[in-house]
Amino acid sequence: MSHPLGVSRPDLEVTDLPTPEEVFKVSKVGGKEIVKYAIGPSLIALGISIGSGEWLLGPLSVGQYGFVGVGWVIVVSALLQTFYNVECSRYVIATGETPVVGWGRVPPGWALWVPLSVLIVIFAFIAGGWAASAGQGVYALVHGVPPAADAVEPRWWAVGLLVLVFLITASARRISRALELANWVMVSAILLALLAVCLLVVPFSQWWEGILGFVTPAAPPAGITATQLGGLAGFTALASGLNWYVMGHYRDKGYGMGHRVGYIAGLRGERNEIRASGVTFPDNELNRGRWRRWYRLLMVDMWGVFFVGAMLGMLLPTILMAQAVTMSGQQPTRANVPTFVASALGDEYGTVVFYVALVVGVLVLFSTQLGIFEGMVRVTTDAANATSPRLRALISGDPRRFYYPFMIVLLVIISVIIFQSVPVGLVEWSANMSNLGALIYPFLLMYLNSRLPRPARPRPWHYVILVLNFLFFGFFFVNFIADFIGDPLVTF
Repeated sequence: MSHPLGVSRPDLEVTDLPTPEEVFKVSKVGGKEIVKYAIGPSLIALGISIGSGEWLLGPLSVGQYGFVGVGWVIVVSALLQTFYNVECSRYVIATGETPVVGWGRVPPGWALWVPLSVLIVIFAFIAGGWAASAGQGVYALVHGVPPAADAVEPRWWAVGLLVLVFLITASARRISRALELANWVMVSAILLALLAVCLLVVPFSQWWEGILGFVTPAAPPAGITATQLGGLAGFTALASGLNWYVMGHYRDKGYGMGHRVGYIAGLRGERNEIRASGVTFPDNELNRGRWRRWYRLLMVDMWGVFFVGAMLGMLLPTILMAQAVTMSGQQPTRANVPTFVASALGDEYGTVVFYVALVVGVLVLFSTQLGIFEGMVRVTTDAANATSPRLRALISGDPRRFYYPFMIVLLVIISVIIFQSVPVGLVEWSANMSNLGALIYPFLLMYLNSRLPRPARPRPWHYVILVLNFLFFGFFFVNFIADFIGDPLVTF
């Protein structure tokens, strides 16, 4: 028995959904088990999210222009992106296929969408701006002062952080699980440290101004560019139209049909073959009930962890930046924003606070580069494994034989690019390129999800929100391109 879905790819095999208890190897899934076993992919996404928009672009915009006219863009972006994440994950849980493989089922077929999608992801994220920015923080930790704008040593620290990403994945038994654990530690440390610092140094009036800025609709502030605002929108909660490249972790976590398809093992793990094509479930009472359970776990992971964490991850750094601007009497620039808050706090409160802020900044940016770097390798590995029988034969069905050599190649390329531009400039480029995905993938997703087994299909209003993703983020991309080649369509 099989389920046809789309074109140019094999039909999906049909079998029953596993239960959460079967996947997580527990007798019953309650609150403790949800925290211990079910939560995870959202943490990887959150580790990426709290970095680019939250630590660099959001604070830079607020530091230069204030909260009004900027805050509402942050909230709308976070709401739309979290919903989009749920819709991408719906497909993964229902079929066990990662989105980059699923795109190959959309007409005209995999020969267009799969390589194009891999190229878009790599083109958007290969700049390495997060590693470069984290390298600035490491330099300041070592030397006690922020680096000069043209300093070379921070770039070498950035290369070292990329090597650390390789070592983390290489030492894992199951790569997704290693990323989850690393982000449990880093995200918890980041949010707790930011909360403590904000409670100590940010007055209540600044908290209130930040919260009001989030919920007050207003025109963008005069002087902010289309590129800045588009970067802020694109990277507020992840990567707008390209969020799908992270949602494949639900397969490796074993959510739904991901349990039937396989995962990418680390070098210390057992060899594990990933099926080239996905699996889905029959429409009957047994599987309808199991689907509802998996969908509830997804909602907890995305709305209860990712959305809440992303909003806190944006509020805390932005109010801290606003306070740093007040204390220092200066505004951040693209060159100094990675260490601006630490410098301002250090001048006001001393060396200890300076180093605490630097450590938080390095963790924020490293967690982002960890997820992005690994995600580029993962997407390419999944695409190649699913579409090339010759490659599967060459690697003897072991994805690691492609994954790790390709990671080394990317490491070398990113290391070269890091030396070519200001880190925040690299991040702004990546953010606006992410908005390109919003012009394409919401419609591919609507095609795929409308053809899932009936219990897994979205409701009609879900399609409306996907169109809103297209309109909101697509506008910023079109404006960015117009600004890049000449004059923006809209100026503020």
